[in-house]
Amino acid sequence: MSGSLRRPARWAVSAVLVATAVVAGAVSAGAASAQSDPDTDAPDPTLSVSLAYEFLDARVDEFCDGEGRCLPRSYQGGFFTDLPTWDFTPSFVYDDALVVIAYTARGLPDDIRRAQAVGDTLLFVQDNDPIGDGRVRTSYEPNGIRQGRVEITGPGTFTGNQAWTGMALARLFHATGEQKYLDGALRIAEWIQTNTADMQRAPFGYTGGQTDAGVPLEWKSTEHNADIAGFFTQLAELTGDAVWAERAAVAAGFVAAMQAADGHVDTGTLLDGSTVNTNPVPLDAQTWTLLGTGDPRYGTAVDWALANLMATDGPYSGPSISHVDTSKVWFEGSGHLALALKLRGGVGDADRAEALLDSIRLGQRDALNGDGKGIVATSTDGLDSGFGDLYYASLHTGATAWYLLASAGDNPFTLPAD
Repeated sequence: MSGSLRRPARWAVSAVLVATAVVAGAVSAGAASAQSDPDTDAPDPTLSVSLAYEFLDARVDEFCDGEGRCLPRSYQGGFFTDLPTWDFTPSFVYDDALVVIAYTARGLPDDIRRAQAVGDTLLFVQDNDPIGDGRVRTSYEPNGIRQGRVEITGPGTFTGNQAWTGMALARLFHATGEQKYLDGALRIAEWIQTNTADMQRAPFGYTGGQTDAGVPLEWKSTEHNADIAGFFTQLAELTGDAVWAERAAVAAGFVAAMQAADGHVDTGTLLDGSTVNTNPVPLDAQTWTLLGTGDPRYGTAVDWALANLMATDGPYSGPSISHVDTSKVWFEGSGHLALALKLRGGVGDADRAEALLDSIRLGQRDALNGDGKGIVATSTDGLDSGFGDLYYASLHTGATAWYLLASAGDNPFTLPAD
């Protein structure tokens, strides 16, 4: 696979199951009315944020062991719970990292406690990996954590997942001063450098990581390199070691090489590590490039996304995952697009960001399979990512965390100002 997904093939579902998926359930009337402004019938932003944190609280507290380690399931409801007869509980480390960072964004005492409960679990799975070289895996089973053991459900070690886990641990070190979090982040960073740095095939950068079987992935992803640019810059700030800034610059240089003449940013390279992969064109490559590098040149990529990736699905408006399917709204993407607009701060950006957040809040209240608190991944089932998988209208910790970060104007790729 030569795509840029940070968590490739997060679920493998046969075409028959996809075609026969039946979704059911809607937000409760009580939760809907609780969020409604009686004058406008629009969701109240302050209450919406509070309810979203309540959703994350419940997810984190659901699967904990006797040592206080917790791991939230990533998805719940709709396809991942109701059909087929299964309850899909795995926790993806990308989602877990976002949850940790979202808690540090608000920073209440219970937020930091829960952030540490998840962060300590990330250190636990890192320390108990069967190879034990500093990596983490794509996903784990929360029921295993509740029993005090590590159960790997996604053995792959994709580079973006490593960087996101590292950023979460860096945030925790910044928030708490506890050295164990910085040590864990540095172990991950060294794994990335040792296993994925490519200074032989121009444009230089970092490759995709390793497959479930441990086979190196030779393509390079724009998204992964944007992740690394942000993560390694954080390490340079926290450690004072200039080598991390130098390595961040390599990743940022790769991202710059992927920007096309019309301003959009392509997904990465093909297997040769040099030929640009121009299809599909994902939203992440347009927003995370700006968020991860802070380089204003990617403002044109954000504009390209606004012109080419937007969808309207019933009452909901926002971006899709890629240009391949713009029939449904990807609420996770709405969060990071809104954040990119907020931080860019151009003419009209604040209004555009607020419109995206309003649509997320409407989905929080009314979307199929919602609970009035969390955010579903997509406006309706079956959004084609363009990378070989489908996304569903199921409650999602990652989408909820991105909404909270966008609401707070907190960029997960950077450390908060002291």
